[in-house]
Amino acid sequence: MADTEGVRLQKVLSQAGIASRRVAERMIADGRVEVDGHVVTELGTRVDPDTADIRVDGSRIILDDSMVYLAVNKPIGMHSTMSDDRGRPCIGDLVEHRVRGNKNLFHVGRLDADTEGLLILTNDGELAHRLMHPSFEVPKTYLATVTGSVPRGLGKTLRAGIELEDGPVKLDDFAVVDAVPGKTLVRVTLHEGRKRIVRRLLAAAGYPVEALVRTEIGSVSLGEQRPGSIRVLTRKEVGELYKAVGM
Repeated sequence: MADTEGVRLQKVLSQAGIASRRVAERMIADGRVEVDGHVVTELGTRVDPDTADIRVDGSRIILDDSMVYLAVNKPIGMHSTMSDDRGRPCIGDLVEHRVRGNKNLFHVGRLDADTEGLLILTNDGELAHRLMHPSFEVPKTYLATVTGSVPRGLGKTLRAGIELEDGPVKLDDFAVVDAVPGKTLVRVTLHEGRKRIVRRLLAAAGYPVEALVRTEIGSVSLGEQRPGSIRVLTRKEVGELYKAVGM
């Protein structure tokens, strides 16, 4: 690309909301910015923001403002679909009047109707596909209220793996969060995506799930979002998702 073509890199970063132009210039000079796989330190560098792959500290910067990236806290009783031919409440009902072009959205991480928690909605089909594909091993974290008192060795057992009817499954992480008589709140992390996998795994271990909430997908966290609420992912969150799936 000739020097007179394109947009100055620091201006692109500033317009994308990454940093002020002055801070963006310092990022470039410090070697923190890549364009199409090459570190750029020359402040006069011009790029085509429509085609360039620009990364800051390894995380991709999304410049296409037609892309939609949302975090939804799916309430209990709602189905993880954009429409339902039986008229049941679904995610599409939440976004129908709040997101333009919602018919093109993909939901990442299906949840059962009786499970609350984080779903990611996006019209970025490639990202959605990779986030859902088990080969990319994107972790998902849940808080589960189970029946009974959990013994000290359960985490080790679940990390080692349990055989279910459709094959073995094991957790990436397990922790007891709280306990009251007759119930225990546990946090589990795994990268499996099979249907009702958390409920089936804990039930097979002897601890039926009474309530389940997904709190994280990769680096995206539910935080303080109320059930039924929608928020736009930050540029940092989107960049980290891209990085997690090698995009």
